[in-house]
Amino acid sequence: MSQFIDDVDQRTRLVGQNRMELLLFHLGSEQAFGINVFKVREVIAKPALRHIPGSSPVVCGVANIRGKTVSIIDLAQAIGFPSPEIEHDQDAKVIVTEFNRSVQGFWVSAVDRIVNVTWENVKPPPRGTGQDSYLVAVTEVDGHWVEIIDVERVFAQVNQVNADVSEAVQKEAEGLSHDRRILVVDDSLVARKQVERAIAELGFRTESRSDGKAALEYLEELADADMVDQHIELIIADIEMPRMDGYTLTRKIRENAKLKNLRVVLHSSLSGQFNIDMVKRAGADDFLAKFDPDDLAATVLRNVRSD
Repeated sequence: MSQFIDDVDQRTRLVGQNRMELLLFHLGSEQAFGINVFKVREVIAKPALRHIPGSSPVVCGVANIRGKTVSIIDLAQAIGFPSPEIEHDQDAKVIVTEFNRSVQGFWVSAVDRIVNVTWENVKPPPRGTGQDSYLVAVTEVDGHWVEIIDVERVFAQVNQVNADVSEAVQKEAEGLSHDRRILVVDDSLVARKQVERAIAELGFRTESRSDGKAALEYLEELADADMVDQHIELIIADIEMPRMDGYTLTRKIRENAKLKNLRVVLHSSLSGQFNIDMVKRAGADDFLAKFDPDDLAATVLRNVRSD
């Protein structure tokens, strides 16, 4: 399975082309699930686990992976998916991931393959799934639906994430104009709420959309009414989103004469020099590896003050 991940660097050519690759896996049933390959470091066989008293019930234990202690999460249990216990399944795999500046493993019953999809064919969850759903998007592969899990929500469930901006940073926002809104674009409800909360602590109001296409449509409506300058202070957009990714959204904004002067901050759970280079190529003004409330606040203040 390591061969799936060995050539991730070659796959970076897909980024910025409104495309991505999904690693498909199963949780004890025929239903296929997916995770963005760029969040995956490697896939390994069942490791030896050490149980930690008092840990979250969805954490199977911790494992030593390449000299690093990594929490292993029972993904089926974490999302409430009815499946047989895989703890004693000798064929089970662990998908080792890295995002939000953290390394964690997801215990799954089987790993299938990697597929190439366009963000246009990745759709928001069906209506009726509710805000408590761990489903962030769906797509169709070979005539079958693949459910894409909001792993950032799983991460937030297991790890207590601080979403408060420090008082010192909040004071820096005093005296700034808060007449216009900051547009937050992210398909993850948890990530969106975290960003909105931090922005609110700076005194700014927010408008939000769940993907790049919805955000662009909203901005184009404002542009048609010549209301952009009155309504939007700054755009903070995720990079990996259904229908239209953050890179494409940024390029579309720069191509529109009435939108091109808007400041755009792209953020991603995937850090690294590659993302920074792509952000510059797409025409964004700043990049943020999410999520740290003070880093986010400082980025907001830096871009608001630059007007």
